[in-house]
Amino acid sequence: RLTYQSERGNRVPAYLCIPKAVLLAQDGTQAPAVLCLHPTDTVVGAGVVVGLGPRPNRSYASELAARGYVTIAPGYPHLADYAPDIFGLGYASGTMKAIRDNQRALDLLETLPYVRRGGFGVIGHSLGGHNAVYTAVFEPRLVAVVSSCGLDSYLDYYGGRPDVWKHGKGWCQDRYMPRLAEYAGRLDEIPFDFHEMIAALAPRPVFVSAPLRDGNFQWQSVDRVAAAAREVYRLHGVGDLLRVEHPDSDHDFPDAMREIAYQLFDSVLRPAR
Repeated sequence: RLTYQSERGNRVPAYLCIPKAVLLAQDGTQAPAVLCLHPTDTVVGAGVVVGLGPRPNRSYASELAARGYVTIAPGYPHLADYAPDIFGLGYASGTMKAIRDNQRALDLLETLPYVRRGGFGVIGHSLGGHNAVYTAVFEPRLVAVVSSCGLDSYLDYYGGRPDVWKHGKGWCQDRYMPRLAEYAGRLDEIPFDFHEMIAALAPRPVFVSAPLRDGNFQWQSVDRVAAAAREVYRLHGVGDLLRVEHPDSDHDFPDAMREIAYQLFDSVLRPAR
């Protein structure tokens, strides 16, 4: 566990996992690296993804380290023990603060002699799932993106219920994007949605896991988002690099879905031999 400086007056708590074989190597061995973004947790925060949380199927940072990846898992603003002054630091949203923190985590990875440069993966579940997409839109160093239970269209979020589009609720919390509350009753005027954000990731490979029984995000909406974004992927000639799966589960990241994610990283981040 460590902290790193994201900007003047702010340090971010994070977990850095390093494969033992990488640490013990004396020949300059370098390993690929993955940014691991945690789901909502007010107690251990990023500890969830290294196996310190109460729920199974969320330890992707430690599981990837066991497969030979260096992983870094930053805390998310206003969860657990990480409470930066978002607005005092000049941000309009916790989402943008998290994006900046995640970019600085990649800067840290690039200083480590045992980390291979040239592109990183990003993976996240729930809060981490949309945090992965938001960060990848701004960060070209993220060359493979995995989002589990992290999104549907803003128009479909909880069926468009007006009570979740108030300040302090849903997407309108300070740790997300409070200005979205200004669009209550006119959600179709929100100037961006996941259709555009996923499309903006093309031609990078993206895997989205959208369970059939997810109570937070609707899998049918995910399919509509993907169908729109896939048109842009086809323009790049890589329509198959946007993959969506629908496990028969609730708001979870089942073993089979994590295995697909890990195989994606293997195919992109490990050089062919």
